[in-house]
Amino acid sequence: MVIIYNLFINCLRIAYSLAAPFNPKARAFVNGRRDFFSGFSQALQNNTSPLIWVHCASLGEFEQGRPLIERIRETYPKVKILLTFFSPSGYEVRKNYPGADFIHYLPWDTAVNASRFINLAQPRLVFFIKYEFWYHYTRVLKQQNIPVISVAAIFRQNQLFFKSYGEFYRQILQHFRRLFVQNEESVALLKSIGIQQVTRAGDTRFDRVHQLVTSGDEIQRARQFKASERLMVIGSCWAEDLDVLIPFINEHRGTMKFILAPHEIDEHTLREIEGSLLASTVRYSKAGDDIDKHDVLLIDNMGMLSRLYRYGEFAYVGGAFGKGLHNILEAACYGIPILFGNRNYRKFQEAVDLINRGGAFDVADYRDMKAKFELLNVPQNFLLACEVTKHYVEENLGATDSIMNYCKPILAKL
Repeated sequence: MVIIYNLFINCLRIAYSLAAPFNPKARAFVNGRRDFFSGFSQALQNNTSPLIWVHCASLGEFEQGRPLIERIRETYPKVKILLTFFSPSGYEVRKNYPGADFIHYLPWDTAVNASRFINLAQPRLVFFIKYEFWYHYTRVLKQQNIPVISVAAIFRQNQLFFKSYGEFYRQILQHFRRLFVQNEESVALLKSIGIQQVTRAGDTRFDRVHQLVTSGDEIQRARQFKASERLMVIGSCWAEDLDVLIPFINEHRGTMKFILAPHEIDEHTLREIEGSLLASTVRYSKAGDDIDKHDVLLIDNMGMLSRLYRYGEFAYVGGAFGKGLHNILEAACYGIPILFGNRNYRKFQEAVDLINRGGAFDVADYRDMKAKFELLNVPQNFLLACEVTKHYVEENLGATDSIMNYCKPILAKL
């Protein structure tokens, strides 16, 4: 089975190399790993401090690892942090993240790469976030008695670990010192295949979004735009979301306001949105003293969405009509009802939980969006949905504390 795994990894590597001349993401993926070890060795050559390695696939997993990184940095200031990414979409956005001392791509998971990488880095403790289960890296770490911890993992019955032919993948799980998972279903699934080193800690993203609520700065333009009006914040919306939202906004102009943050903020996308709206619209970058006179504030920058949700009585989060729902916890932490598309949200536990509890609502189309909004507009329904989202976040806080408490004896020896 190792031979098949190695063949699969090599086929992936070749596929990325062939795609690189034609695909920007594949090109960044390949170029970021070119001559990797010479640069990696040079970056680490003068390090004499204990090193902790945190690996994330991409940006979403980084947000789950971030509370842990920042807690370690705060509690153990002499420790150095090595942060690695598998995907360019994570690395390119966070390559200058000040919370880590060394930020790199992760080389392909081969026996040679894994041994060389770990021998150069010499990590004392390793965290792999969520779905990262690499055979050679975890095997070498176990062989060298370096603790590797899985953080915010989530398991489902249809994964290879739980198939009759999944013995090889079950071996990978045995390489972990401890697996911190998000829910009881994951605990039960792992124990059913003999994996006992498992703890339900929850999702560290709850700690992250709670931190944003308690420490986020005021956005004065957004506050001025809202004035005393009711407002819906629309976050990370795609074209499929806009097919539902544009008629909804047009119908409700004058009765409430909208902050609209599209996932893509290129000029073409912004102009298309402006051209389809009947409501008075102003871009964030061009807003003046009369910002409160407009119905729609169109966000044409990146990085402030998580702080914008605080100004809304309602939230719509995009992505679920396409590849997958974006982060709804950023909205939930402000205790407001959340709406999103009905096609691709079920793999996100928080979305399923909040729908079941009455704090979130999936919509099929414009008519469904309108009907569910009218339902939410009933005061007692609105207040109940607000309580649900608020309490859901509060009861899921503490994953970072659980992981840190487990790791404390290891960190104390560094």
